[in-house]
Amino acid sequence: MEKSLETKEIRETDLLNNIKSAFELKDTDLRTYNPLTLAFIGDCVFEIIVRTIIVCKGNKSTNALSKDKNSIVNAKMQSRIAEVLKDSFSEEEADIYRRGKNAKTANHSKSAAYNEYHKATGLEAVFGYLYLSGRMDRCIELLKTGLDMIEKSDKED
Repeated sequence: MEKSLETKEIRETDLLNNIKSAFELKDTDLRTYNPLTLAFIGDCVFEIIVRTIIVCKGNKSTNALSKDKNSIVNAKMQSRIAEVLKDSFSEEEADIYRRGKNAKTANHSKSAAYNEYHKATGLEAVFGYLYLSGRMDRCIELLKTGLDMIEKSDKED
């Protein structure tokens, strides 16, 4: 069991480490990153997890795949996920979330309210921070927890 956990942890950081190695990128203190930079990469991390979930659930037309993806990868849903996850964040994640949520942005989504957009940006900053920290497993855990909590809440309504 222990060996499989070690293998799992190594695999989760392979992509990041392979990219850094291939392009000779140095490690940087992530705490110095602008939260919008973290959100920039976190947006992609969030989306690749969602796309993977959707594709692995079954072969569909690209139109159907896009529709499924767009139901989750949007500021309104990301804002809901951030809201239900607030109490699940570690102290470090909560700090990154606050910084991302409070960052001054030049624009925002036309399909979401200003506060929803900023909560979504905070969530993306957390995902970016975790990914660049080599903790993709935590990104997956947070997204699964958030989606499960929303599904449960929607069933109760």
